[in-house]
Amino acid sequence: MNAWLEHLPSLPIITPLLASALMLMFPEHRRVPRLTLALVSTLIQLVAAVAMLVLTTDAAPGFWPEGIGVYAIGGWKAPFGIVLVADRLSALMLTLNATIGLAVVVHSVARWDRIGVHYHPLLQFLLMGLNGAFLTGDLFNLFVFFEILLAASYALLLHGGGVQRMKMALHFVIINLVGAFAFLIGVAMLYSVLGTLNMADIAARWAMLPEVDRGIAGTGAAVLAIAFLIKAGSWPLNFWLPGTYSAAGPPVAAAFAIATKVGIYAILRLSSLVDAPGSSFGEGWLFALAAATMLFGIVGILAARQLSRLIAFTVVLSSGTLLAAAGMGSPVMTGPALFYLVGSVMASGAFFMLAGMTERMRTASIEAAEDPMVPPASYNAFSVGEPPALQPPDSEVGIAIPAAMAFLGLNFVCCALLVTGLPPLSGFVAKVALAAAAIEASSASGVSPWRAWTLVTALLAGGFAGMIALSRVGMRLFWSVTDRNTPRLRIVEAAPLAFLILVCLALTAGAGPAMRYFDDAARDLNEPDAYIRAVLGALPEARP
Repeated sequence: MNAWLEHLPSLPIITPLLASALMLMFPEHRRVPRLTLALVSTLIQLVAAVAMLVLTTDAAPGFWPEGIGVYAIGGWKAPFGIVLVADRLSALMLTLNATIGLAVVVHSVARWDRIGVHYHPLLQFLLMGLNGAFLTGDLFNLFVFFEILLAASYALLLHGGGVQRMKMALHFVIINLVGAFAFLIGVAMLYSVLGTLNMADIAARWAMLPEVDRGIAGTGAAVLAIAFLIKAGSWPLNFWLPGTYSAAGPPVAAAFAIATKVGIYAILRLSSLVDAPGSSFGEGWLFALAAATMLFGIVGILAARQLSRLIAFTVVLSSGTLLAAAGMGSPVMTGPALFYLVGSVMASGAFFMLAGMTERMRTASIEAAEDPMVPPASYNAFSVGEPPALQPPDSEVGIAIPAAMAFLGLNFVCCALLVTGLPPLSGFVAKVALAAAAIEASSASGVSPWRAWTLVTALLAGGFAGMIALSRVGMRLFWSVTDRNTPRLRIVEAAPLAFLILVCLALTAGAGPAMRYFDDAARDLNEPDAYIRAVLGALPEARP
């Protein structure tokens, strides 16, 4: 059994890769085997992630030294070989990714996977790229997995066709190509002076750098940070995000909610490993960018009229909040930030799904003009011939649920409470924990008080702006008596939304144990010696 468990870190990468390859062997109209493979693959990823979540805690002492699993691919040890590293933070992100992925796969069955080609293989490639980014132990493979998830994102954004999606996809591709170019330049500069791309080895060798090389290393880290900030949706590099997320199909936008957090994860990981003056992962400039990002998100929330665009700005606001927590430069901020990250990703994913269902509440004439169930241009783009017969919006897969308006209204209220941080759900708990940690950091850790109170003020302002904007949208959606239909909702599309809301409710009920886990993950992140020892075996000797 232990021999099998040793290969556990490879499952979240191998499983979606094999599943997507097998799906391509079936023609597009063979939906049952494709759906079966997608569901089985996502469930395996979820089981593997939960298993690693357990193995990295004190519940499985002795299995992985210090609760960190290192998988050397091909038996080549670090820093020369490629390694996958599973610790509390990566296991947490894997579990979150698999949870969102399972909800997206099931939700897509109702209608969205039938309006374009290769939807489920692309979604599995997206999950693979995300899982690899959370597990990899070196910068070059982080770049590889970044590109895998971005390539899948380009195609998923175009899923269903349409002029607006084509336009936003062009912006999305261009800005991420710039980010990829910056990533490569930063990696090359670091390698030129450090001689390694293994993250643990970089951390161990950083303090040994001679003074003449520190300028190049710091510049390389700064260029690398630009690539991470583009992916994280930081101002002024985030003008692509609201339009892109609102143009994507609802389940695709739900999957993108966690894709944005890959940049946050990379910043947290590298800032904990490269903690030295001149590393350019310092907190001063990061907090300033985070404050501007939060302001941009608040203004966008107040200005947005379309629900999906409003949700996209809440994603921007959440990214700014997480960057601000990282930019505070205090270890006490990391645990509450992880709590906030988990809750905000699930709330945003659920809200994007809800937005897609509320679109059918408009009049039939509007639906006919904007309905996505039309033969998509992507069939011609991928040269797969004529599209199969597509069903109209009222013939989604599954059994219709009763009291559709009551279901939508209740879930709208829950999602609104979660993203605005109002009591009594997990968003409120996370914001209170962040505010308390910021005040504690300003009084005990020597953090500048203006940073702490700027973050507290932004948290309150973001919640207030979200409450105003979502109240306005909610009244238009549910209290208006004109230009509204009662949609027919199917169990297969409603169940994933309810599932994510229930997970958020469970996170609220179990806030104490969850916060203890997040604090443990934060301690491991802020004390990286165990990570370095697990990957390298010992600290390397100083170079001549």
